Amino acid sequence: MIGITEITSRYRDEPDNALATIPSVFYLLVNAAASILALVSVRFFGWNFGIVDETVAHWIQVLVAGFGAMALLRTSIFTVQVGEQVVPYGPSRFLEALMSSVDRAVDRKRARERAVTVSEIMKDVSFDKAYQALPAYCFGLLQNLAQDEQDKFAKKIVLLVNAEMNLRVKSLLLGLSLMNLVGEKVLETAVKNLGDDIRSNPGPSSPPPD
Repeated sequence: MIGITEITSRYRDEPDNALATIPSVFYLLVNAAASILALVSVRFFGWNFGIVDETVAHWIQVLVAGFGAMALLRTSIFTVQVGEQVVPYGPSRFLEALMSSVDRAVDRKRARERAVTVSEIMKDVSFDKAYQALPAYCFGLLQNLAQDEQDKFAKKIVLLVNAEMNLRVKSLLLGLSLMNLVGEKVLETAVKNLGDDIRSNPGPSSPPPD
């Protein structure tokens, strides 16, 4: 459960895709194996933590083994000074290497899908019209987006506005940045709801009533 939480928290837009990669499965198996090994050790040495009831003792053993193994895997035994950086070494270093593999695997898997998706969603969106309205609307749809994440996004938008590149490219980058925060479905819904207000070529207006 802790391993799943760690992975899904890193890929909020598509957590299911993150869990469906081989490195992710291996990462979860390593966590599970550590917990099982800890539980075997606890029961081998007969640690019941002073609890007489056998059923309750078994559940306590499971909890202690699980959380104990997770804590051990995330500890550093010693640190090494490399230049100006302090590098920790221990079980946590191994988990960091595994998580880096997960990051690369998910990125490779999602890159083409995201390119196609954002191109389709943002195909008629004008960057000049959307770079303020679209993020504001997307963030308004969400209830729990942290303020610091919104502030970081605002800084990205400032850089994007001042960048010397094609407006179509800016529009795609705007869509990708929003997709990272709010997910594909929210972005698609927001673009659809804003409609002509952010389109490059608004559709024909309705004829006046007779």
